[in-house]
Amino acid sequence: MKILVLQHVDVEHPGIFRDFFKADGLTWDTVELDAGETIPDVAAYDLMVVMGGPQDVWQEEEFPWLIAEKAAIRRFVVDLGRPFLGVCLGHQLLASAIGGEVGLAKTPEVGILKIEMTPEGKSDPIFRNVANPMGVLQWHGAEVLALPKGTEILARSESCAVQAFRYGKRAYGMQFHVEITGQTVADWAAIPIYARALEKALGSGAVERLADEVATKLPTFNRNAKTIYDNFRGVTSLA
Repeated sequence: MKILVLQHVDVEHPGIFRDFFKADGLTWDTVELDAGETIPDVAAYDLMVVMGGPQDVWQEEEFPWLIAEKAAIRRFVVDLGRPFLGVCLGHQLLASAIGGEVGLAKTPEVGILKIEMTPEGKSDPIFRNVANPMGVLQWHGAEVLALPKGTEILARSESCAVQAFRYGKRAYGMQFHVEITGQTVADWAAIPIYARALEKALGSGAVERLADEVATKLPTFNRNAKTIYDNFRGVTSLA
């Protein structure tokens, strides 16, 4: 099985999912779109994973490659019907690619916050054996505002109505981060726009406080990630 990973900044990679891929003997190709790399023929891949980034889905003039990326996502999930996992920006790009609406969030979410499953999420295999509500790392200022037919909203939070959704049977988007590792907070805080969002939301010294909180809860986060990964492999027939 071949996996295509689309990235928008080098420090927002699949994180602990790379360990899961390796343990299962899976290989993947990474395309760093912000560095000018081009997307190959997506028909050659069995799974597409699209990560987060500091860009917004509507910034096509500033980042013209977003146009090709959304077209590639649409071909992969709509035309080819293949498994997809989008995280944060990747979640928003999936929504945009299939005809949904993405915009600025009324209340940006930054820090460790709770999400809860919708009735549809409670019955979806992707969240089997996952705590509900679940604590997750959030770091976003945009959100999915509307989705087209053929989708199911699987999770929400107090401030964000679409924390996770499924398109068709095998394409999933998650606004929150399950892929985090011990380096995540430090790596992301080195990006100026992320650091500003963190300080605005949590105040002075937010980087150190969030890093400490993530370190304390990391074993639980990683167990949740492994459960979701295993569920995803099963539901998408990749097992």
